[in-house]
Amino acid sequence: MSDTKIRVLLAKPGLDGHDRGIKVVARGLKDAGMEVIYLGLRLTPEQIAEAAIQEDVDVVGLDCLSGAHMVLFPKTVACIRERGGDDILVIGGGIIPQKDHPGLKAAGIKGIFGPGTSIEEIVAFIRESLKKDANDN
Repeated sequence: MSDTKIRVLLAKPGLDGHDRGIKVVARGLKDAGMEVIYLGLRLTPEQIAEAAIQEDVDVVGLDCLSGAHMVLFPKTVACIRERGGDDILVIGGGIIPQKDHPGLKAAGIKGIFGPGTSIEEIVAFIRESLKKDANDN
């Protein structure tokens, strides 16, 4: 993992039109040396999963401010897994109530980052998670 850049796909599933936060995260991950692909707004879980497989990414980051995260995030993880992306780390961010975290984690969202989370914390989580996954194989 240290010889190649970490490839991250960022996307906004559903009808949420607010993208300032995800653009800040995209810039921060790029500044940390990661290769970032930002798909944009209003995507279906299927579109995100297909792009993740085609782009051979290490990480998919989802962002939701609309309240539809309990439907869209698990559906996106399922679509990624159905397409063979079992080794892709999926993380989420946005306005996600603490009470929803256990359900999202059970659905395969490995990290959840809300407003005010530092870029450094997200970068560290990604690097540590990928290092653990590499050691498991």
